[in-house]
Amino acid sequence: MRSPVPRFRDVERQGSGLQPVQCLPPYHERQNNMWFIQDVCGIVCAIITWLLVVFAVFVVLFVMLIPSKNLTYSLGAVPKGNATKEYIESLQLKPGQVVYKCPKCCSIKPDRAHHCSVCKRCIRKMDHHCPWVNNCVGENNQKYFVLFTMYISLISLHALVMVVFHFLYCFEDDWTKCSTFSPPATVILLILLCFEGLLFLIFTSVMFGTQIHSICTDETGIEQLKKEERRWAKKTKWMNMKAVFGHPFSIAWFSPFSTPDHGKADPYQYVV
Repeated sequence: MRSPVPRFRDVERQGSGLQPVQCLPPYHERQNNMWFIQDVCGIVCAIITWLLVVFAVFVVLFVMLIPSKNLTYSLGAVPKGNATKEYIESLQLKPGQVVYKCPKCCSIKPDRAHHCSVCKRCIRKMDHHCPWVNNCVGENNQKYFVLFTMYISLISLHALVMVVFHFLYCFEDDWTKCSTFSPPATVILLILLCFEGLLFLIFTSVMFGTQIHSICTDETGIEQLKKEERRWAKKTKWMNMKAVFGHPFSIAWFSPFSTPDHGKADPYQYVV
């Protein structure tokens, strides 16, 4: 852990309530900037905490999510292998009603669903497969992907602003005093961070913009690429936003821990 750089100590020494002899000179304790609490109890608790996090991730992924065939853990995915004659008869479809079957995963294919060659199954209102989240972006997780790209772009922008201010601070002050690392190492680390932040800012900002455009036009990336004919009712941009982020507008739109209320869908639009 790195203690804050005592940049304003000279200002504090000019206060009327402080005597110069009582204040430490700036950067007097630079050799103690890096410190580690050698507390046995704290170290053991920290190790246990990280082991519990790793254990929880392992159990969620390899014990519950990956082997599970329950739709509760695969929201947005179409059940595989349900396009059997018996199941279709059990749907009690109306006369003239047509259902589509995916020949690749042998499932009843809902309207606006597409087969993902990576996930090897059909995804409802699929926009694209994103390797960065190792999943498809579709009907029930588009809100979380939009928030993911938005917050990553904001964090990247914040990092770039910090780099700029730190460069200016180092130029104004002595390079040996603005960082605990050597001046060459400081420059290299700041340049690498600037490159990384700029790269992620551009990438996530573009993805965020394309997702917002896709939501407002109510047309997924695959539908735009294939130029599919619109077979669904056209709604306003605000209605499309509420369909993804929830009804009505609230601060929960910006929370990745809040599940959006999508409202009631057409009973024959998505067959589960």
